[in-house]
Amino acid sequence: MTSRLPLFTAAALLAVLAGCNSSSADTVATTSPPVVTSLPPVTTTLPPTTTTTTTTTTTTLPPTYDLRGVVTGPDDLPLHESWVTVGEQTIVTAADGSFEFPAIAPGEISVSRPGWLPASVDWDGTPEVVEISLEPRVVRALRVSSYVAEDRAMFDALLDQAERTTVNALVFDTKDESSKVLYASESPFAAEIGSVDPKYDPAELLAIAKERGLYTITRIVTFEDETWVRQRPDHKLAGEWIDPTLRDAWEYPLQLAVEACELGFEEIQFDYVRFPAGKTAAVAQQRKPLTEEERVETISSFLAEAKSRLHPLGCALSADIFAIVLSAPDDQGIGQRPEDVSAIVDAVSPMIYPSHYSNGWLGFPDPNDYPGPVVADALDDGIPRLEPDALMRPWLQAFYYNGSQVLAEIEEAEARGAGWILWNPGGAYADSWLPPATSQEDQ
Repeated sequence: MTSRLPLFTAAALLAVLAGCNSSSADTVATTSPPVVTSLPPVTTTLPPTTTTTTTTTTTTLPPTYDLRGVVTGPDDLPLHESWVTVGEQTIVTAADGSFEFPAIAPGEISVSRPGWLPASVDWDGTPEVVEISLEPRVVRALRVSSYVAEDRAMFDALLDQAERTTVNALVFDTKDESSKVLYASESPFAAEIGSVDPKYDPAELLAIAKERGLYTITRIVTFEDETWVRQRPDHKLAGEWIDPTLRDAWEYPLQLAVEACELGFEEIQFDYVRFPAGKTAAVAQQRKPLTEEERVETISSFLAEAKSRLHPLGCALSADIFAIVLSAPDDQGIGQRPEDVSAIVDAVSPMIYPSHYSNGWLGFPDPNDYPGPVVADALDDGIPRLEPDALMRPWLQAFYYNGSQVLAEIEEAEARGAGWILWNPGGAYADSWLPPATSQEDQ
């Protein structure tokens, strides 16, 4: 089949072929059609427009004011070393009981002091000096012997007795005259000399006592320690007594005191915190002659060190002293004078046991026959000698006596605003010895 091109197409083709075969320079120029470049349409996509609105948060701080105040006790007694807390700030009162917070927001002012009842007041920013008064903690206590502490039935009976009477505190032993530590102490010193002899769990009994609203004290026998001097003869003074002048020997009782505070006891009471008496004193003085001032300074320094460790932990500090020094002008050879001890501790506990006085003391032929008058005379001699902010809290004899005799002792202590602790070796007390509870305040 013959294909026939259209005429205009054939002619155009012949013209092209002729141009291609010509080499002449004057060949008719072929005009190329204009080149047209067609670009695709340009589309520009802009990001969405975002309008950011900045919100300014304005925090309005409460107004602040300078707070000035003073903490006092009864009869406007200035109370130094009281802890004053406002918000998250705590400071300690000065020697005159004063305190100052610069530029602080109004709020509750809380005040505490070891051995005293806490108090709080609301402060609204007033510029006047804020006066806050504390009341002393009047302790009416029973000693919890190790026999009672390890017998749950006896301990529960003691708690019930406290509820029926004016008793509001208990004194436990954590280290007693046997030189044994009566709980599972973690003291390296106690472990080293083998003095740990657990009789009870302090944490368990403390929790129960505090549920009953009872104030808790522990007694630590200090410088008489048979086990220590046997294991550390270089620390021995005489007999079973540690030499109190050796500061290395302080660490053991101080470590036990800190541990007891951390266990939850509210007050640490050092017993036998003195030099030996009697025949042992003569041997000690021969071996290490000391003046009265040296003895007093030694005991005072130990108690000051204890205070520096216990007060920051929130524990009160007390010390047992011989009752005889309340009525004697000197330290009776043991390093205890009421003026010096009371300048450091929160409470002083003289052991006013009429049976321990020699015939003729305080003007009585046999002091053991006059329990009430002996307590009265000893306190009248001793109270004026204490520092004004130290609390008087005597140990009273609760052995060999009947109920009326024990009550006579208690009444004399109460009449002078002093607390009291009853000492009975076995920890057994009769309701007839104790004033009955008369109000919620007594509990």
